[in-house]
Amino acid sequence: MKFDTGVLYQKTHEWSRKEGGLIVVGISDYAQDSLGDVVFVELPEVGRSLKKDEAFGVVESVKAASDVYMPVAGTIAEVNEGLKDNPAAINTDPFGAGWFIKIRPDNPAEYDRLISAAEYEAFVKGL
Repeated sequence: MKFDTGVLYQKTHEWSRKEGGLIVVGISDYAQDSLGDVVFVELPEVGRSLKKDEAFGVVESVKAASDVYMPVAGTIAEVNEGLKDNPAAINTDPFGAGWFIKIRPDNPAEYDRLISAAEYEAFVKGL
């Protein structure tokens, strides 16, 4: 199980990484492993504004469907269109090609309130 130290996490199993003025979001290695083979992803429309902790999409696997949540309030700046044809990228490269959305945050300081890789690792080991 990989815990990327270059990102911050939520206890709902999303990771977030600053990229210029945007925040890139995906699901953790733990989450993709727990879900099993991902077969479909529903992502929001570009330009949609959402609140922190609001569901922005759904990831479906052979085992289950799970909502994915906003790490910060903001506007969807970009979605990973490649996941429509290749949702398996979430399983093979969750921190790279498997990213879901890019957010233009309303309050960039919200990002700093997410948890570190060490805190997230301790959290999932307690599940």
